[in-house]
Amino acid sequence: QVQLVESGGGLVQPGGSLRLSCVYSGFTLPNYAIAWFRQAPGKEREGVLCISNSDGSSYDADFVKGRFTMSRDKIKNTVQLQMDSLKPEDTAVYYCASAPAHFCNPTALRDLHNWRYEHWGQGTQVTVSS
Repeated sequence: QVQLVESGGGLVQPGGSLRLSCVYSGFTLPNYAIAWFRQAPGKEREGVLCISNSDGSSYDADFVKGRFTMSRDKIKNTVQLQMDSLKPEDTAVYYCASAPAHFCNPTALRDLHNWRYEHWGQGTQVTVSS
């Protein structure tokens, strides 16, 4: 049974940093993608970044603009989302999710209706406010 558990959310001031973690387990596919998504109140869920374990490729959404980075610890089965220069508009519930490796691509981060990640964590709240 695939499980993903996020942690690390909280309240941070504008311009600050936060690191989210996602511990995953139960994967049966040899190659998979793990992605971070977010959903702000009243808005649709959107893709943030993804990473593929098959070739290590990663992609990020346009709004990231170098502020967020994603890393992976294969031994600990953990991915982390380092978020810097946070803005109030980054306030959202952040989710990690998994899918087959080819789901890590720029189109899948934008088109969540046609590229449906199969397994999701419960989410962690990030609030950027002074």
